[in-house]
Amino acid sequence: MHRIVAICVIALAVVAAVAIGVTPDRSSSGLQSREAPVAKPPAGPGRLLSAETFTRGMPPSSRAWRIRYTTTREDGVPAESTGLVIADTEATDQPSPVVAWAHGTSGYARACAPSLAEEPLQTGGAVAVQRVLDRGWVFVATDYIGLGTPGPHPYLIGQGEGRSVLDAVRAARSIPDLSLAQETTVWGHSQGGHAALWAAQLQPDYAPEVPLRGVAAMAPASDLPELIDGVTAAPGGTIFAAYVLRAYETVYDDVDASDYVDEETQRALESLAQRCLIGGDAVLAVAESALLGDSVFERAADTGTLGQRLTANVPSGSVDVPLLVAQGERDRVVSPSVQADYVRTRCAEGTDVDYRTYPGRGHLNLVAEDSALAPDLLDWTARRFTGQPAASSCGRL
Repeated sequence: MHRIVAICVIALAVVAAVAIGVTPDRSSSGLQSREAPVAKPPAGPGRLLSAETFTRGMPPSSRAWRIRYTTTREDGVPAESTGLVIADTEATDQPSPVVAWAHGTSGYARACAPSLAEEPLQTGGAVAVQRVLDRGWVFVATDYIGLGTPGPHPYLIGQGEGRSVLDAVRAARSIPDLSLAQETTVWGHSQGGHAALWAAQLQPDYAPEVPLRGVAAMAPASDLPELIDGVTAAPGGTIFAAYVLRAYETVYDDVDASDYVDEETQRALESLAQRCLIGGDAVLAVAESALLGDSVFERAADTGTLGQRLTANVPSGSVDVPLLVAQGERDRVVSPSVQADYVRTRCAEGTDVDYRTYPGRGHLNLVAEDSALAPDLLDWTARRFTGQPAASSCGRL
């Protein structure tokens, strides 16, 4: 009994520190009903399949739509994704610039889409949405493949994530009564930072009609082998290990979770991977992860075929647009030292990076409304939309 009580207390305390946007729910699960997918997505990515008026949890004086659209899996197979498009109620005479949002971890299972949550914008770390709308910009937020649509969800798998981000912008341009400019900036946090970095390197070839003005990656999951090998020592980190193992084993035929964890742990991780980091489900996920302890890997995750696949999904390609990387100095999920090494490597390879660190900020509260990042991010984005020169930290690292 004492052990059960202790685990519950740990779970409640850790939820606030876990690297995702946990949102309270007003229903029993905090999740809305799923929708049936079309039998076969139309040919071509970025096609708008539906756009339904959406009001749940949206900012005051906004109009929003939940969209379904076509995109492409990492293996090139057509797929569906969903997402939200949010605009100010006041239409402007000119087309509106776009902030494409890539959310932080909300889960792996289909029910874990932010757009299905009771409070979508509190799920996955969405930052400064009202202030985005106040500036006349439009917020386009993908759920990614497999969250809200048939999976598998490409958790920390760059091609699938990055394409979902770019195709959401393509699809949003087809919403009636909404006029979007070509100017697009991508923001992403945590998992979404990884997705944003991949969107930047994929865009020139995959979506040339979505020219990017800049990419802002906040506490991105950048050096994946380093991240996954050490993440279980972080609060709730076993949850992320469960998502990674499930995603990589499902997507890649050569990855076998049994090479890295024992049979009993594997069953527990498979169960954990079905938990969403939303509302009450998040508390249960943290409690289950606490039972597993902080050392689930029998073999280091950065070795063998899993290590090779993680390395292949490091966002190390060329980024030819202004790049902002923001990092909390008290982050216990994405190590500040690992992030700094990643930025130095990008600089050495010729990518200019504006690298900003924030004292006292952890992984999740880096993107809180009261964080110094929010005004910095808005100012940085405004400068990108007006074509002003971008700063670089590379000479100072």
